[in-house]
Amino acid sequence: MQQLATLCYIRRGDQTLMLHRIKRPNDIHAGKWNGLGGKFEPGETPEACARREIQEESGLAVANLQLRGVLTFPAFDEEVDWIAFVFTADYAGGEIIDPPEGVLAWIDNQKLPDLALWPGDRIFLPWLDGERFFSGRFDYVDGELTGHDVAFYSFGCVEDELSR
Repeated sequence: MQQLATLCYIRRGDQTLMLHRIKRPNDIHAGKWNGLGGKFEPGETPEACARREIQEESGLAVANLQLRGVLTFPAFDEEVDWIAFVFTADYAGGEIIDPPEGVLAWIDNQKLPDLALWPGDRIFLPWLDGERFFSGRFDYVDGELTGHDVAFYSFGCVEDELSR
């Protein structure tokens, strides 16, 4: 089975809004810092899902929503393959709300690698600032990253592939 989702990184100057997942019991992301996002609702486009999830989880308005890539997480929760459309957006206003999943904070971009992130996030976060679209796969077993690969695209043509 596959689950479509979005993963969004809102930027404000040299900071990124991150969600520290510390509120929900039995959360697979418990203790980790993530971007905002979530599951598609029936009939939604990736862009509509991203905007809805940003509004629901942060209360903020965004501008310049940009699709940066797609990430596949095979059997991430041991059953479902998650496919995440990864976006960046610029902060455009509003007041941060208190989301049910955790605590939101603006983090200096240079400090993002110091957060409690999924190991794969440390790999793909720098891709958000690149000029190329990415399509990646991150394999996890029991929460441990066991491998990944990526293809980068420019103007719809594959440029190169990396494997590990």
